[in-house]
Amino acid sequence: MQKRFVALAIGMGFALCAAAESPKTFRTRLAPVAIDVAMKANVAGSGSLTAVLAGSRLTVEGKFEGLRGPATVAHIHQGPVTGVRGPAILELIVAKATSGAVSGSFDLTPEQIENLERGRWYVQIHSQKAPDGNLWGWLLK
Repeated sequence: MQKRFVALAIGMGFALCAAAESPKTFRTRLAPVAIDVAMKANVAGSGSLTAVLAGSRLTVEGKFEGLRGPATVAHIHQGPVTGVRGPAILELIVAKATSGAVSGSFDLTPEQIENLERGRWYVQIHSQKAPDGNLWGWLLK
């Protein structure tokens, strides 16, 4: 009886560890969002992005196309809630072109992980024609 209990406890421990280490995937569709009417003529394009959280390591990979000017920078921003803009917190690597790849890899703090899981993070790609932001998308499960 005691041997079965020990084996069961060990098995449950392995199962819990495996569940705790399961990667979590967040996705977004990148779409143009004009900040004001004057910018509407300068924002265009589309893309998609996937972010995988394995433990505290976040790996981001995506593609974009159709910008009216070359991309200049890309960031992960944190808003106070989903749908509300906030400051840039992490810098991504982005192709300096009208189409290409965007990527990055980061070790996150527990607070950053909580904000990501609560849907407070979004990706924003800036371009020469739209320096205040061209493509945006919220990272959601």
